[in-house]
Amino acid sequence: MLATLLGTILLGLLQLPLSTYALEERVKLGNRTIDRTISLRTHSVYAPYIDQDLQNRWWDFGADAIVNTNKHIRLTRNRPSQMGWLWSRLPITASNFVIEIEFKIGGETSHLFGDGMAIWLTTTRAEPGPVFGSIDKFDGLGIFLDTYANSRHAYSFPRVVGMLGDGKTAYDHDNDGEGTNIGGCSANFRRTNVATKVKITYIKDTTLSVQLQHKAWDEWTDCFTASGISLPTAPFLGLSSMTGDVSDNHDVIAITTYSAILSSPDAPRDKFRNNQLANGGSSWFITLLKWLGFFGIIGGLAFAYQKYKLGKGAGARFAGAGFGSSGGFGSGGLGAFDSKRF
Repeated sequence: MLATLLGTILLGLLQLPLSTYALEERVKLGNRTIDRTISLRTHSVYAPYIDQDLQNRWWDFGADAIVNTNKHIRLTRNRPSQMGWLWSRLPITASNFVIEIEFKIGGETSHLFGDGMAIWLTTTRAEPGPVFGSIDKFDGLGIFLDTYANSRHAYSFPRVVGMLGDGKTAYDHDNDGEGTNIGGCSANFRRTNVATKVKITYIKDTTLSVQLQHKAWDEWTDCFTASGISLPTAPFLGLSSMTGDVSDNHDVIAITTYSAILSSPDAPRDKFRNNQLANGGSSWFITLLKWLGFFGIIGGLAFAYQKYKLGKGAGARFAGAGFGSSGGFGSGGLGAFDSKRF
């Protein structure tokens, strides 16, 4: 029993450094890591979404968007020719940030639906247009959750596509942005059994990373990562959607935005892949050695105690047998001795 308990504890301790390192790898971007994040209330929104005056201090919504205070902000209903948008009132001033958006796209049909929704980080805000409900030739970043293919492709839909606009280049609607994208992936995020989320991580002038949760809870899938990306300074955050002849419900459930604090670029960062332990890993290794030593001492003491008990019991039985044969105690004497034996 004791050996089983020690084995379970040691197995848990052995797994702890590995899981910690795996987490570190997920937030590693280039030669930096995200040490911590700070929530930005000005760019986050949750139910009930609006106050008693039917407004939100930090966000505007318009066109066909409808707010259900218990469930979602519905950008478009499952009807043709709908358009809706949700925009932050203030720009994001953080140089590095993480945006996590929970959304839901779905309707009554499973074969004809569209068109999708877009996430914007642009210099302008709340301007309706033909690109998923917002303006064309935008300046900044557009991430399109596209559910309808306008032409034939080698990949499947629904699809996530990123485009970096310069204020002059038009979105290639007929080819679903194929000629202007900076990255993309196919992902079945429509009508899933789990909460669908998209996570956007931006490190100023360095990296843009997009991840999705659509297969299982707390399982993030890498969609694309683009290097050398520079977004406009202080962009507005927005979401928009549009339906045409085919339609869907396009819902925003929650938006959480964080300012990202990076580690120092001068901090030593050895890696396991170089046959060395990272600083954090080495501290965990030292802790593990301490715990191994501690449990080793306990195991040794337990073993010695068991040997002591067995030795004491054997000595007592030997002594009892000797008294019965030579000391003349007889059966009564042995019975009295046995009653005191452990």
